[in-house]
Amino acid sequence: MINQIITNIKQDLSQILTPDQMEALSRTLNKHLPMLTVEKAAVESIKNDMLPLFIAAKRVEGCSEKSLRYYESTIRNMLETINKPECQIGTEDLRGYLDTYQRRGTVSKVTLDNVRRILSSFFAWLEDEDYIVKSPVRRIHKVKTGKTVKETYSDEALELMRDHCDNTRDLAMIDLLTSTGIRVGELVKLNRSDLDFENRECIVFGKGNKQRKVYFDARTKIHLQRYLSERTDGNESLFVSLLKPYERLQISGVEIRLRKIGRELNFNKVHPHKFRRTLATMAIDKGMPIEQVQQLLGHQSIDTTLQYAMVNQNNVKESHRKYIG
Repeated sequence: MINQIITNIKQDLSQILTPDQMEALSRTLNKHLPMLTVEKAAVESIKNDMLPLFIAAKRVEGCSEKSLRYYESTIRNMLETINKPECQIGTEDLRGYLDTYQRRGTVSKVTLDNVRRILSSFFAWLEDEDYIVKSPVRRIHKVKTGKTVKETYSDEALELMRDHCDNTRDLAMIDLLTSTGIRVGELVKLNRSDLDFENRECIVFGKGNKQRKVYFDARTKIHLQRYLSERTDGNESLFVSLLKPYERLQISGVEIRLRKIGRELNFNKVHPHKFRRTLATMAIDKGMPIEQVQQLLGHQSIDTTLQYAMVNQNNVKESHRKYIG
């Protein structure tokens, strides 16, 4: 390709330049034009590495490996489907992709908007890094999702679950989830040394490995101390399996245990995150400032806290009677 271009240039100028000038032109073209091929190859190589570079940037920002895997699979699926270089992907390409993504299966609007947000983050990063001039996701607006009222646990349900525990570990685990509202991923990372029984508090590592302090009540303190006093293993983990070799309890282990308790009590969908939602709702219902609830739950955005906190309909009814009549 380069040789053909050099030949064409020389032919076009052969009637104008002297033989010495033609020789000088030939040397100059042969020296500089091949560099364009090298530079183009380097640019293409960078383009092909954009996704790994983006993932590396998000890792530096503190995203968890679980989130990074979700980001990578979501973006890679889009790139393979559209089958264009990132710099050539336009708004209509992405709208078409999202439309097809939604219609090909039972995808909720929440999931669809999560995909849109991830793609927006990727193309915004490309724009910030000057790989593209403008993000094609800018003109794709947030997917409207209907507000669903998610259930929380009643006081009675919490007491029934406590009474149904046949070991001190499960009882302590339910109490800690109830009184702190921590994520299940934070629960399983806890070590014995993270607990401060005197002040009834502990340090947890949340999303992005961000550290925060949470607090537990007196009942939780008593049940945790009882559970730890019965332990005979030397594992530093706060919660371990009930059987040898007493390894750190994993997220799946917590979920399986809670589902089992729920089935035996004929409760609908018992899972760890529901304790978190219950705490947020209860705290706001009792007048705790939303900013403090945000801090307690470790939310970066207060909007997330508001999504967790549901308004108690009985309080709405009472307020209506009080203020309106």
